[in-house]
Amino acid sequence: MPQGSKIFLPCRGLGYVSNHIPLQVRYIKSRKENLIVTCVGKSFHTYGISHFGLLSVSGLHPGDIGCMTSDAYHVYTACENVIYAWRRGTELKHVYRGHRKKVHLMIPFGAHLISVDEGSSVKVWDIKAEEVYFELTFGATNFNISALLHPSTYINKILFASDKGEMQLWNINTAKLIYTFKSWKARVTCLEQAPAIDVVAVGLSTGRIILHNLKYDETVMEFIQDWGLVTSISFRSDEHPIMATGSVAGHVVFWDLEERRVASQLLAAHDDAVTGMVCLPSEPLVLTSSPDNTLKLWIFDMTDGGARLLRIREGHSAAPTFIRFHGANGHNILSCAGDSTLRIFNTQTEQFNKSLGKASYNRKVSKKRGRAVEDPLKMPPIVQFTSETTREKEWDNVAAIHQGLAMATTWSYDKVKMGDLKLLPERFQRKNKDVNLEVSATCLCLTHCGNFVIVGYSTGHIDRFNMQSGLWRDSYGNPKGHECPIRGLATDTLNQITISGGSDSKIKFWKFKNKGTSPLTVVTLEEPINFFRTHRESSMLAVALEDFSVNIIDIETRRLVRKFLGHTAQLTDATFSPDSRWLTTASMDCSVRTWDVPSGQLVDQFATDAACISLDMSPTGEALATAHVDYLGMFLWTNRTLYSKITLKGLTPSDDPPLITLPECQEEPKEEEEETGEVEEEFVSPEQIGNDLVTLSGLSTSRWQNLLNLDVIKRKNKPKSPPKAPKAAPFFLPTVASLNNIQFDLNAQTEEGSKLVKPLSFVNLTEFGRILDETKETDNFLPVIEKLKSLGPSMIDFELKSLAPEGGGSVEVMLQFLKCVEFMLKSNKDFELAEAYLGVFLKAHGTVIAQEEGLRSYLPNVGSCHSVAWNRLQEKLLYSMCVVQSLKTT
Repeated sequence: MPQGSKIFLPCRGLGYVSNHIPLQVRYIKSRKENLIVTCVGKSFHTYGISHFGLLSVSGLHPGDIGCMTSDAYHVYTACENVIYAWRRGTELKHVYRGHRKKVHLMIPFGAHLISVDEGSSVKVWDIKAEEVYFELTFGATNFNISALLHPSTYINKILFASDKGEMQLWNINTAKLIYTFKSWKARVTCLEQAPAIDVVAVGLSTGRIILHNLKYDETVMEFIQDWGLVTSISFRSDEHPIMATGSVAGHVVFWDLEERRVASQLLAAHDDAVTGMVCLPSEPLVLTSSPDNTLKLWIFDMTDGGARLLRIREGHSAAPTFIRFHGANGHNILSCAGDSTLRIFNTQTEQFNKSLGKASYNRKVSKKRGRAVEDPLKMPPIVQFTSETTREKEWDNVAAIHQGLAMATTWSYDKVKMGDLKLLPERFQRKNKDVNLEVSATCLCLTHCGNFVIVGYSTGHIDRFNMQSGLWRDSYGNPKGHECPIRGLATDTLNQITISGGSDSKIKFWKFKNKGTSPLTVVTLEEPINFFRTHRESSMLAVALEDFSVNIIDIETRRLVRKFLGHTAQLTDATFSPDSRWLTTASMDCSVRTWDVPSGQLVDQFATDAACISLDMSPTGEALATAHVDYLGMFLWTNRTLYSKITLKGLTPSDDPPLITLPECQEEPKEEEEETGEVEEEFVSPEQIGNDLVTLSGLSTSRWQNLLNLDVIKRKNKPKSPPKAPKAAPFFLPTVASLNNIQFDLNAQTEEGSKLVKPLSFVNLTEFGRILDETKETDNFLPVIEKLKSLGPSMIDFELKSLAPEGGGSVEVMLQFLKCVEFMLKSNKDFELAEAYLGVFLKAHGTVIAQEEGLRSYLPNVGSCHSVAWNRLQEKLLYSMCVVQSLKTT
């Protein structure tokens, strides 16, 4: 069996921008542009600084990248103890192997590359030869290297710093220790060359930033950062004496080196530590990156000399929890995460990615305050949302519920912002004395028209609001729809029915305009309900239960039509394919399974390292989008059935699904690696399934259905003017009967010495008649059947009528045809053809059959075969009709 999924092929990851590895900046002369390199796990991205457009994605590494550096020619990455050199962001040029432990520091050094592993073993590599040029071993206990730097103008000199605060200057060419600097009594976290010669900036884990003169071993000046460990240091080189330092809290401080004070600050520049920061040469620009999955470009053009945000490329800073495709083209994905943001990700280009902002109790006040350290107006994360495209130009078209809140919020996809409406029924407002502060919204549903949103609560209440005004319109139940938390809500396309499900195992069908207080229908299931997923076009509702099963409910008949068992842990999400033929489900058992709804079979399954917590199929059916636990991005899987022939067959749900690596890169798979495992042969249905079943021929109905009415059809199609008679021929020759071409029969025996050609027998058989006549000796009727299948209706009628003696045939040939029909009926094949041919034969030759004893005595044999076959078929049809009728009435 092939390893992996038959339907879904890993495509690429979305929403990844940067992680804790510092960014790299390379100036490319041919482009006259700075390129930005950021790490995203097992690969790295290359962006252009002009528009922050994604230029390339590197190949996939065996594991996560541990460190990264670059020069004018290569980008160097280290994965475990192996180093890779890349050209143009995607072309692997060199591989360096030799370290025994994980490499965590690297620096380019002319034609060489210096690397340091966790055992403080230093190797100097010849870049082109891929060989070790020089090696030093410090020992992790004596001098554990935590940072290194090549001071400007110091030829062949490298400065090493340890986690105990010591620094040593070494000559790489002679392998000699030149000088040992005094210890700072704290871990050195970063080193950076200052614009002044001989001066190096040293960042410590205590928050101290020391500008030290290497030539005289003296401290020039010292600063203290209030937020602890110094993560990055950079200097402006555009004639402004400014030093920028980053902190683990996400703040950036700009120090005036002439005044020796703080020039300005960027509070909450990132939501996580500022691990990468580079001031562009001779430009008032600074780049920053962070593990919060953002890359930002700041420009110094404020009146006070401070920096403002110029460009940004960002993703979720926390793992996405709910994703859905938006729009009919399947190009945009809406996603929410634990960072309280709602974002749009484009599957075609990252330049169309947008953020709708963070959820806030008062959006205008939060916008005026800017990026504060802690925003008290920030709302809890979004746990579920729903969207429609019908009215997105007129008013808000996205509704969301938040963790632990009864309030629902609205968002505008068109305006790319959070709406001003807060949906909360009066019964749950604080001015109500009997308000239950522990109530929370558990699920919601937006109508297809975009006018109403229905919200269910943990108390069992169900309320309907207007999306344009935010006003409460109606509620379902008196006073509650269920006596337990609401787990699922759905509506039909025409807003006639509202469906609700709760943890009481009941599904209730309500009138959308709930003039009454009682539900129309109540369906009770075996287990409490987990969530709803609906396919409105086909009126099918997927209900996930707490026993890890999925039930399919037909909304029109309000009955259970399918039940899928196989998952071994709680279901997290489910989605229908656009044609509603497949249902794809995800579970905390790390499996993703695809069920065929018409047959009720499991047709595909695969597993991942991390559990899938949300998934959705694109409206065009081209891709499946998934979000996984602890992954900041989301992943696309291509639907292989759209461009290749895939044979699907039923699988056993108890079998373990094959493990698949998540698609974390964008590179195209190699041709020889596209097919994994053995290729299964396409299933070919046998010609005859069973001896007791009747098999049809599969020919078009136009070839046999109108044979009995052919005379009527010809009479209706008869031209108004009769055809003209041809001129009389001077003499006649025997011909072979045919409708297509006139053929002369010259093979007949002639008398010797006579020039006249005359047949010895008056029997003049057609080609079909001769084939049928040969069966008297062979009893092989297969050539006769194949000949009949190749003829059209008019030709079949002519051939069957030509079997009689007056048509040039004989009684023996007619008897052979009856035997042929008997053969077809006994074989249970081509049943409809045998019935049609027999009907035409009896209609044309009924008088001849009645007069000839041989034909008349053989008819009971054909009749008995006909009765047996028809009774068997009639029994099956009547049984099936009774079963269907019984299902309709029960």
